[in-house]
Amino acid sequence: MKRFQKWFEQIAGVSQDEIERLARAREIFAPGGIDVSSLKKPACWRRKARVQSRGA
Repeated sequence: MKRFQKWFEQIAGVSQDEIERLARAREIFAPGGIDVSSLKKPACWRRKARVQSRGA
């Protein structure tokens, strides 16, 4: 089965070296992750008010 996989990768143009390079690049350049703690509040509460009241 591994032999078929290797042949397929060679035919498709994807070698094991290329897969390893891609994995390494993802390790280096991948974003740190998404901070989901700010998403726990509803969006309307996260936005700053655009309307300001005037003191009369």
